[in-house]
Amino acid sequence: METDPVQQVPETRPPRTAADGWTTRGWLGAGSGAVLVLLLVLTGSGAWVLGHATDVNKRLTDRWSPALIASVRMESALINQETGIRGYGMTGKREFLEPYRNGVAQERAAVRELARLVEGDERATADLARVRQDSERWQTATARPVSEAAEPTGSARQRTETGKAAFDTLRASLTEQQNHIEAERDRARGDLQAARTLRNTVFTAIACVVLALIALAFAGLRRGVQVPLDRLRTDVREIADGRFEHTIASSGPADLQALAKDVEGMRRRLAGELEFSDRARAQLDEQATELRRSNEELEQFAYVASHDLQEPLRKVASFCQLLERRYADQLDDRAKQYISFAVDGANRMQTLIGDLLAFSRVGRLHAEDADVSLEAVLRRTISSLGMVIEESGAVITHDPLPAVHGDPTQLGVLLQNLISNAIKFRTPGEVPRIHLGAHEPADLADGAEGAGPRQEFSVSDNGIGIGPEYAERIFVIFQRLHTRDTYPGNGIGLALCKKIVEYHGGTISLDTSHTPGTRFVFSLPLARPDVPTAGPGN
Repeated sequence: METDPVQQVPETRPPRTAADGWTTRGWLGAGSGAVLVLLLVLTGSGAWVLGHATDVNKRLTDRWSPALIASVRMESALINQETGIRGYGMTGKREFLEPYRNGVAQERAAVRELARLVEGDERATADLARVRQDSERWQTATARPVSEAAEPTGSARQRTETGKAAFDTLRASLTEQQNHIEAERDRARGDLQAARTLRNTVFTAIACVVLALIALAFAGLRRGVQVPLDRLRTDVREIADGRFEHTIASSGPADLQALAKDVEGMRRRLAGELEFSDRARAQLDEQATELRRSNEELEQFAYVASHDLQEPLRKVASFCQLLERRYADQLDDRAKQYISFAVDGANRMQTLIGDLLAFSRVGRLHAEDADVSLEAVLRRTISSLGMVIEESGAVITHDPLPAVHGDPTQLGVLLQNLISNAIKFRTPGEVPRIHLGAHEPADLADGAEGAGPRQEFSVSDNGIGIGPEYAERIFVIFQRLHTRDTYPGNGIGLALCKKIVEYHGGTISLDTSHTPGTRFVFSLPLARPDVPTAGPGN
């Protein structure tokens, strides 16, 4: 069926820009690259600031502060030396030379330490050289001669007094050296404070930039991804609620636009399918109405067939028989044969009408499905076929039969047709042996979906059998494999069995591998275990 195009509301899309061709992955890649470059720049700046602050701190803590301490220690050592020399020169006591000797050792250590610390600084090196020069001058002129004298004499005392001017010069050089070192230390301290201020400023700026990047990333993702996705979700929810005429607008990156277009295409197809479905449903409703009307007419026909059509046939047969009895002495053998043919035809027509009526009623009448005992149904069937079974001497056996779910009347017709066929088509000269078997429950897929477990049954005999080439033909209505003179019947029994089994959701087939005789296999739904089973009287 062709459907008319679905009327669409014109789409309102935002104006396209050059960036609309970018996908979400492209936006994320470009943004991540820009952020990575900026973070590398910030990391480099932070590393440089930290390195600069570390260098300034080392200059303060590892050079000028230890240099000032070494200078003070050297001054203290020289003072100790001068005190020892002065005391020895004035008193002549040798114990005053001990501070002198210790001071000399301390001076040498301080000089070595200070020379190492001020290496590379011209002014500090010059100051150290001048101090050492003044110290050596004082040592040569005063300290060594006095310390080497065995007994302090007047000249030694005179040297001690005259050496005071040289030592004052030495102390002035030490003071100047310390002033220069303190100036350098103060400069380094100021540089350190400036480096700390720069470090704090740079790291504050880095933190601000990182926060700004986070805010920009959040805003970008929200505007470029979340907002289009929210809009798409809202549109899809509108359609999911049944408003298929709602148009989906595409926005955002290229891949989200493509997704929106795909969903819009799906909406168009769904709208078309829905329109087609509505039309098909309307046609089905019309056909259902027509089918109900046809069923009502069929019911009327069945009523006519069961009453009005059979009445003329009964009259034909009755009057033909009455004609034969009243004018028997006036009729020759041929006339009697013609009358017999007419009566037989009327009787067969009545039988056919009855069989057709029973076939048409399967699934329409007597549809009283219940859980019934199949053994009870079999006992009633054997009882109804009692005369035929007694005449043929048939032996009927069965396995333990479970309860099944179905229409008891139709199940009785099913077993009656299968057993009567087994008796009818028996092997001449042999006793018919018929067995109703129950096999393992079949899988759920054997029946309709959700129908529950099913049981497989079989009816086998030792009769004349059916060729495999007729396995499908025997279930077609009015199909016969033998002449009516050889085996009576209308060829409707197996067709009726198939219709009954299929009404119960099962299948029936001929087991072509069974020999000798015939074996029919069919399936029926098992009774529900929580429902009481109907007794034999049903």
